[in-house]
Amino acid sequence: MTLHEVLAARVERGELPGAVTLVARGDDVQVDAIGTTAFGGAGPMRRDTVFRIASLTKPLLAALTMVLVEDDVIDLEEPVHRLLPELAGQRVLARPDGPLDKTVPLDRPVTVEDLLTFRLGSGMVTEPVHNPPWPVLHALREQQVISGPPYPPNPLTPDEWIRRFAAVPLMYQPGQKWQYNTGSDVLGVLLARAGGRPLGDVFRERLLDPLGLRATGFTVPAGSELPPLYGTDQESGTMVEIPGSGPETWIEPPVFPSGSGGLVSTVDDYHTFARMLRHKGVHGGTRILSEKSVELITSNHLTPEQITGAGGLLSGAGWGFGVAVVVAAGGIGRPGQYGWSGGTGTDWFNDPREDLTAILFTQVNDILWNGTLTDFQREVYA
Repeated sequence: MTLHEVLAARVERGELPGAVTLVARGDDVQVDAIGTTAFGGAGPMRRDTVFRIASLTKPLLAALTMVLVEDDVIDLEEPVHRLLPELAGQRVLARPDGPLDKTVPLDRPVTVEDLLTFRLGSGMVTEPVHNPPWPVLHALREQQVISGPPYPPNPLTPDEWIRRFAAVPLMYQPGQKWQYNTGSDVLGVLLARAGGRPLGDVFRERLLDPLGLRATGFTVPAGSELPPLYGTDQESGTMVEIPGSGPETWIEPPVFPSGSGGLVSTVDDYHTFARMLRHKGVHGGTRILSEKSVELITSNHLTPEQITGAGGLLSGAGWGFGVAVVVAAGGIGRPGQYGWSGGTGTDWFNDPREDLTAILFTQVNDILWNGTLTDFQREVYA
């Protein structure tokens, strides 16, 4: 079957209302819009349909970070408490599942690079923690700073968010363990302070406008529609629209611009970004990033033990700056391939050896576990 046939079959079975794909090899770009923007809806999917890209925000955030690093606004090795003084007194739990009042000092300060590589000492937990729950997870949830679904959006201002995050001990020493997600939200607050403006404005001025990404941002462009967001309800087993995720959420800039998952985009915008990385930092003859910065973003920084300790989140891949990096042969992905997926139904990867970019945008989060991503990658290579 072709990629179009595989996705069209899923639309026919009611697993997706529609999807948009973009596959580019060299200068050959093929875009396919399949189905409609809503279950039972008459509006067709279009090449310029805007999607919530969720964790595909992370690679863009990493690129923005390296722009500021190259301009000497920040440094990868600098302690984050220079710009986030709230974190200067943060401590580490004596044991991650232990009481909050049993802490030890940090072995060393958390750095900007720790945020990029998700080794700051806090984030999602893959260990079995529910019997009993870890006290630190209860504290993070109580403070409204725990990693989790982005809807409804976090109501805290960045200053209040970082103050509350600072009040909870880290789970691990900096550099010790890979833990997903939280590093990007901390990094978003740091970049806004480094740029002296809200994160959306820093994004727009330093990365999005230089790349010409007009449809990418923390709000939906005027005149554009945002498809409903769907997922399977765990209790009923039926596909439902996810509450708190409607278009009204995206009219005004968010109170807390999430560096971990807050952007919307289109396949063409995201392809422009991916192509810049594929071209080693150059866009339209203009250098956006140095080759060294692209190399740092797209190379693995984890030890084998840290990859194993990530559980199933990385599926054996390594981690660069905001992207997973395939480090071994054996699966569908090829060594050197890098990219990531978004929890709202988005996926992207670059394969430098094949000069290849592949993007799949849907608005159904089930694609992360129902085999769609495996089908997508297999048919792209086929």
